[in-house]
Amino acid sequence: MTRARTDVLVVGGGPVGLAAALHARRAGHDVVVVDRRAGVIDKACGEGLLPGALAAVLDLGVDPPGHPLAGISYRDATRHADHPFAAGPGRGVRRTALHAALRERALAEGVVVEHATLRTLTQDARGVDVTLDPHDDATPDQGDGTRVVRADWVLGCDGLHSTVRRLAGLDAPARGRARFGLRTHYRVAPWTDLVEVHWAPHAEAYVTPVAPDVVGVAVLTHRDTSRAGGPEARPGLDAFPELADRVRDVPVLGRVRGAGPLRQRARHRTAGRVRLVGDASGYVDALTGEGVRVGLAQAQAAVRHLDDAAAYERAWARATRDYRVLTAGLLAWAGSPARRAIVPAASAAPWLYGAVVERLAR
Repeated sequence: MTRARTDVLVVGGGPVGLAAALHARRAGHDVVVVDRRAGVIDKACGEGLLPGALAAVLDLGVDPPGHPLAGISYRDATRHADHPFAAGPGRGVRRTALHAALRERALAEGVVVEHATLRTLTQDARGVDVTLDPHDDATPDQGDGTRVVRADWVLGCDGLHSTVRRLAGLDAPARGRARFGLRTHYRVAPWTDLVEVHWAPHAEAYVTPVAPDVVGVAVLTHRDTSRAGGPEARPGLDAFPELADRVRDVPVLGRVRGAGPLRQRARHRTAGRVRLVGDASGYVDALTGEGVRVGLAQAQAAVRHLDDAAAYERAWARATRDYRVLTAGLLAWAGSPARRAIVPAASAAPWLYGAVVERLAR
């Protein structure tokens, strides 16, 4: 077993983890990012960077390829309500493209990125010791490549089912009915520059153009889709006849990805020298498409307040307040008998719908 040290250890090498690593590196820290998955990481994601999220990505010096997004369209079987972004365009970006661009930038700025699995985490007043194993199927007592890293700070950016959250004793039981996500790419030219949100009685489908010849479709439902996959798998679009007709004979591109349960809770965002960031810090739902924007804001705040846990808790609350309140409200509406009125209401009150869209796009 070998030993090493770093100023900041980021667990989770997705977009939020890499953003946190960049902020920490620019603050003068030595930074190591570890993830149990190697290379460019894909996951189930709506893949729409709304204007605020796109601005945050560009501010990091990263400009991933994608397809322009001009607004959002809420749709059901009989009507739709469209609203263009007032703050400028967003961008549909494949998760792999976003991750690759952020990873390249992080490596260029001196961030060390490693493929390893977090096994244990202990801390004292001066730092955190983590045991890392480079083999997903190994155990620490095998001694083959296992090492201990001593870090001044650990940032848990490892997603919905965060190992850091569990090992730091910050897990909290989720509340409410579980929801799951499923994402599929179709090899077809986009038919719109809007993010289409299709509403059905028990599910929503999000259509996002992500390339000149690729459209992503993400479905949110109470059906467990977390183990979906395989090159021939297709999501169940029976509840969305218009959308199903569009992609009926279109090739599926790559692997179908599933995720969930989406709702996750943490008792706190801090424990000693551990900070939870992004989905690991608590997640309501993907309903509003704000995950990347909120996660990037948290990453910046976590680094700014490394030495002040209470300040980070306050900054986290400010950064996530709109997301938590709006998403919880929409979920309550979507889970009530008034669900069928969501699109008609958006069509009948465009000013209200527009205000919601602009709140999301900030």
